Amino acid sequence: KPIMSEEGKKLGLIDAVVSFEELLRVSRLWALDIAERRKPWTRSLHKTDKLGSLSEVHEILKFARQQAKQNAPNMPQHQACLDVIEEGIIHGGYHGVLKEAKVFNKLVLSNTSKCLVHVFFAQRATSKVPNVTDVGLKPRPVKKVAVIGGGLMGSGIATALILSNIYVVLKEINSEYLLRGIKMIEANIRGLVTRKKLAQDKSDKSLSMLKGVLDYSEFRDVDLVIEAVIEKVSLKQTIFSEIEKACPPHCILATNTSTIDLNVVGEKTSSQDRIVGAHFFSPAHVMPLLEIIRTEKTSAQVILDLMTVGKIIKKVPVVVGNCTGFAVSRTFFPYGQGAQLLANLGVDVFRIDRLISSFGLPMGPFQLQDLVGYGVAIAVAKEFATAFPDRTFRSPLVELLIKSGRNGKNNGKGYY
Repeated sequence: KPIMSEEGKKLGLIDAVVSFEELLRVSRLWALDIAERRKPWTRSLHKTDKLGSLSEVHEILKFARQQAKQNAPNMPQHQACLDVIEEGIIHGGYHGVLKEAKVFNKLVLSNTSKCLVHVFFAQRATSKVPNVTDVGLKPRPVKKVAVIGGGLMGSGIATALILSNIYVVLKEINSEYLLRGIKMIEANIRGLVTRKKLAQDKSDKSLSMLKGVLDYSEFRDVDLVIEAVIEKVSLKQTIFSEIEKACPPHCILATNTSTIDLNVVGEKTSSQDRIVGAHFFSPAHVMPLLEIIRTEKTSAQVILDLMTVGKIIKKVPVVVGNCTGFAVSRTFFPYGQGAQLLANLGVDVFRIDRLISSFGLPMGPFQLQDLVGYGVAIAVAKEFATAFPDRTFRSPLVELLIKSGRNGKNNGKGYY
């Protein structure tokens, strides 16, 4: 991962950090001192002062191999890098470089490498959107965001925003739900601190950027609203007609819907040029993808602004059209249908999940359904059944789960 220069110096990767104005002068002095042997200097390939004993090295490499196997079992480059490091430590830097060249030549021709190169360039291509990023528009600043709904998705979205120093107003319909939403956000932040991915002072600062409300009074100066309530058309329509009145004229009106037609969501408003989809993925503060859905009426400025927000909060924004399932749900729907069909035929759902996880996906289809929740699953299934009646398999399992009070992660009971 990229590191700052000060950390590089601390790790021994660079010799000194100087200002731009001093760079040439200091470099000359260093070069003269080294040439005239006034300053000891060892080529980085041969430095060993940062290494511990061989037994310590073996323990560290053993732990790193276990982590790589656990986090990326189907990615051969991680284990290969560790093999190269071990070779360099035990037999010297020159042998390490030779092994690196040999391993690199093998890896670069592999199918895994070709696929990762494709993903790399595809991800960068998402930053260029015709008639949006190439027409001279400049993104407007988004300093304050309102999130409507403090459930699993809304709390995750709010977490992602405050972690990037964007002030968030979280709105719920009553005090109980609001308190629950704030506690989920606090738990998200605490989890990052516990895993040493966030410093305590940064945690405190992030939480200070959050305010919970029960009405629209704080919406008068927001730059963006993200609605993240249940997939119910009438409820979303009501919310959008309300926020259109409560928010300033420049405010972007976004919905986190995963399937509902945005034209239907904004049907009762007169601001359809400001309406856009901002579909996050659960958990929203962790998953990198942000699906931006535009209608024929969504302005280029709104799309550019939301793309910029996505990058600020460390997401990969992908702009797609307004159709059933958009891009991601449309891709995953046949995958989920296949899993449900297998389960209906008697295949063990836990075995399916294990096989999918061992293949390389973060989780299996039934784990994913538990995480997303069955209210969302039913809403998505209805949308697809309406759009593609001849291509939809209706599994009785989800309805049986709901009748049994098993709503997934929302209440701690699902397939798991």
